[in-house]
Amino acid sequence: MDKRDEFIRIYETHVKREGADKLLRYLLDSDFFTAPASGRFHCCHDGGLCEHSINVYRRMLALVESEYGKDWENTVSHESVAICGLLHDLCKVGYYKKDLRNVKENGEWVQKPYYTKDEELPYGHGEKSVYIINGFMRLTRAEAMAINWHMGGFDARSRGGDFSISEAYARYPLCVLLHAADLLATYLDEERGV
Repeated sequence: MDKRDEFIRIYETHVKREGADKLLRYLLDSDFFTAPASGRFHCCHDGGLCEHSINVYRRMLALVESEYGKDWENTVSHESVAICGLLHDLCKVGYYKKDLRNVKENGEWVQKPYYTKDEELPYGHGEKSVYIINGFMRLTRAEAMAINWHMGGFDARSRGGDFSISEAYARYPLCVLLHAADLLATYLDEERGV
């Protein structure tokens, strides 16, 4: 099964709330399934965003099961795990564009493809994903917090001195689990670019 089909299967199996079908249609009509997850680092290839989203979902599912045991769904719904894992990086839809640049190889200049950024909606990272999702379906507060703060210390707001992330992590364990799942997928499961 290819990554696109796997994503759709997981999504349709677990995400049932009102508006989920419209959000999936938005993804199918966008570059979500062909976009990279990053321009230079993890999953920086066509389809990398979808691949990364599935990897984060799998890691998050394993972390939730490990943290809460066999009855984990009494604490966290499978729908929340799927929403957070699969949709945390929707901010990257329409974000990367392919271009060519000159690179010297063996003393010769050759054109090589690379990804450039084309930010149409400069709304931030996690907060942009929350904004996009909420345009189609309502997130729970815990889901919104988890997606909003999934970058952890890499989030520009944290680097700028905002301590809200600490309060979010203390109040909403889903935040910690999504951040950890994102890190594990990015650094342990995925091929890194340049």
